[in-house]
Amino acid sequence: MHITDATLQSLLKESGFVSDEEFASAQAEAVRSGQSLPNVLIGRGALTEEYLMELLEPYFGAPIIDLHTVAIAPEVLTLVSEGYAKSKGLMVFDFDAREHIAKVAMTDPFDYDTIEFLRAKLAAWVDVYFVTPSNLRFGLRQYKKKIGVEFNEIISENVDKLLAGGGEVDVAKLAEAVPIVTIVDSVIDNAVALNASDIHFEPLIKEVLVRYRIDGVLHEILSLNKAIEPILVARVKVLSDLQIDEHRIPQDGRFRFEVEAGTVVDVRVNVMPVMHGEKVEMRLLKSSARPFTLEELGFSGSATAIVLDEIKKPHGMILVTGPTGHGKTTTLYAILHLLNTPDVNITTVEDPIEYEVERINQTQVNVKAGVTFANGLRALLRQNPDIIMIGEIRDNETVEISVHAALTGHLLLSSLHTNDAPSALPRLLDMGAPAFLLASTVNLIIAQRLVRKICTSCVESYPITPEMKRLVEVQTALLGGKASKHTPQMLFRGKGCKVCGGSGFSGQIGIYELLQVSDTIRDLLTKETPVSQIRSQAIKDGMVTMFEDGMDKVERGVTTIEEIVRVVRE
Repeated sequence: MHITDATLQSLLKESGFVSDEEFASAQAEAVRSGQSLPNVLIGRGALTEEYLMELLEPYFGAPIIDLHTVAIAPEVLTLVSEGYAKSKGLMVFDFDAREHIAKVAMTDPFDYDTIEFLRAKLAAWVDVYFVTPSNLRFGLRQYKKKIGVEFNEIISENVDKLLAGGGEVDVAKLAEAVPIVTIVDSVIDNAVALNASDIHFEPLIKEVLVRYRIDGVLHEILSLNKAIEPILVARVKVLSDLQIDEHRIPQDGRFRFEVEAGTVVDVRVNVMPVMHGEKVEMRLLKSSARPFTLEELGFSGSATAIVLDEIKKPHGMILVTGPTGHGKTTTLYAILHLLNTPDVNITTVEDPIEYEVERINQTQVNVKAGVTFANGLRALLRQNPDIIMIGEIRDNETVEISVHAALTGHLLLSSLHTNDAPSALPRLLDMGAPAFLLASTVNLIIAQRLVRKICTSCVESYPITPEMKRLVEVQTALLGGKASKHTPQMLFRGKGCKVCGGSGFSGQIGIYELLQVSDTIRDLLTKETPVSQIRSQAIKDGMVTMFEDGMDKVERGVTTIEEIVRVVRE
């Protein structure tokens, strides 16, 4: 982006959002971490991406465009190649052949060389629009939609090539053959374009089913010829450095997949023997150009204030709880980003390392080499850490060492599998942690779930039905809340459009329950009081339940009431 730090500082100073001290600190972090200055400011929560765009709009003299609201004609996509569009940070989204005018969204409207090139290439006047990087990434998915339409044909054509030879099949050689490479690359590339979090290869009796998990929900994409299953699995094993000839035991691995020049996706792989072959599960870990802020994850203003207050404490435990696949690790990384300053030593033990973070010492669990959560934690305590992150507390030994680490002057972050925040305390007791020590160490417990967000391009409102109103009131009462406060009269849903692929949803957001361990709760914990009493006391102390936080998002049109009931119904 063609804007100097001095100009950006001047604009921000006039806005009153960022002080000179905050700007200097962000500037130093940008140099230290290798990120752009705007990304650091947005990641710190100093301002939003949208506000920065509004601030820069007069400077660049180009109107802002939201590509979520634009339907791009297929013939317009052919005017500029996908590779060029990505490399230059632009997208042609409209073309008037009669008037010879091309409308182009650009992340850098001052890139005059590119503008002149487009004028010559398209033989048209170029109207430049200003677009955010994240908005542009959404628009660039339009290129992948064309691939999506032809996806089955691409796969089928390559399957035919693989099976054309007949006779004895050398799986190892075929795993490196061009057709199977093309098939696997196409499956992953298409999954990334559709913003899928997981890819499943599921062997059935007569076929191999390919499914994507998008916004938390599995979708069947296509089925492949059963004969290709061993070659498909072998290709994934080759990429993940697993044993091709081992079919009896589960295997875990990972590899990196280049989506575009300079952009990679970490793919975590698990291969599991099942009745009709080997099932492959691939988790796509997309490392962002900048970490998510707590607000972007879905934390309310009051919840964000609680987290910011608790992470200032020099010691104690902060736990994030919830089911697998509901964003616990993402929340932990967002908190680590807030803590990652030059004056602290942050060390982690993870299984696996999902995101590489600059200037944080990250250790991968390796059971074969003797590195477990417990002995890894014991070893890193000798690394003079200030802040420790343990990927997950799984056993008695890890609990014991974690509690002692928190007692001896370390701030410890970890995750746990429980249904809600209060249940984390008895869960730790079950693992053998003494009640009096837990009462002294646990500062904050965050319980969370992920729900799908309503597509903003096709959102509509409708009145709540009597049946749904009764369900909300009963559910709120069960969870200890006040029904009158959280029974909205108007609900929202997505009608379905081209932007969301007809689903009515686009993206996910968290709903949260934050339990600050007060002196009263510490007393209850010491007495090993039942979880129901701890929960009641937490609500008296002001804890907002996940259901109530979800209903707040329902009232604001962020998600649907069905989504909230789906993930937190008692």
